[in-house]
Amino acid sequence: MTELRFKEIEHKFVVGGDFDLAAFRGALAALAPLRHVTLRVRDRYFVTEAGRARGFVIRHRHDRELHELTVKSVAADAEVRDEVNVALRPVDQDAQVEAFVAAQGLVWQGELWKDLEVWHFADCEVVHYTATAADVVVRCVEFEAVHQASLDGALAVLARFEAATGFAGTSRTQASLLGLMWPHVASGLTLGA
Repeated sequence: MTELRFKEIEHKFVVGGDFDLAAFRGALAALAPLRHVTLRVRDRYFVTEAGRARGFVIRHRHDRELHELTVKSVAADAEVRDEVNVALRPVDQDAQVEAFVAAQGLVWQGELWKDLEVWHFADCEVVHYTATAADVVVRCVEFEAVHQASLDGALAVLARFEAATGFAGTSRTQASLLGLMWPHVASGLTLGA
């Protein structure tokens, strides 16, 4: 698993306001998740000089379960990306994060809120959320493979959950959430392969 230790492997589907969330919940409940939780999450995104040149973004997430700083690569297809999470203390550290990012040459920053539901399984995390930033609203379903030893294994996990919830054969978006919410920012980054 060290090969995928700092990789995020996920499929994201943009859904409309008419998405049948009740049927989706029912399909996931039938799969017996280990845990199901609803959260309101604040994500702050930062692009630094190095991030713009090397194709990564820094995310600061703070909710009632997580407080972390993340470096995520930005790619033309967000299916497989680098992702390194650093856990922070569970207290407000906004000023420290802002100083940390400013020291790296802050180019851009943005904030969004996500109202989400997460279903945790041994090999997959499934999320439905509504993300809001100013007047932009995006609704998504994400399937993220976890604890996998290979890319093929991870993609098989995603396919299994997509089939079980009616997403098999549906076109996923290749854009990251950054690209969906702020396409002008994502297009200004050097994209990885």
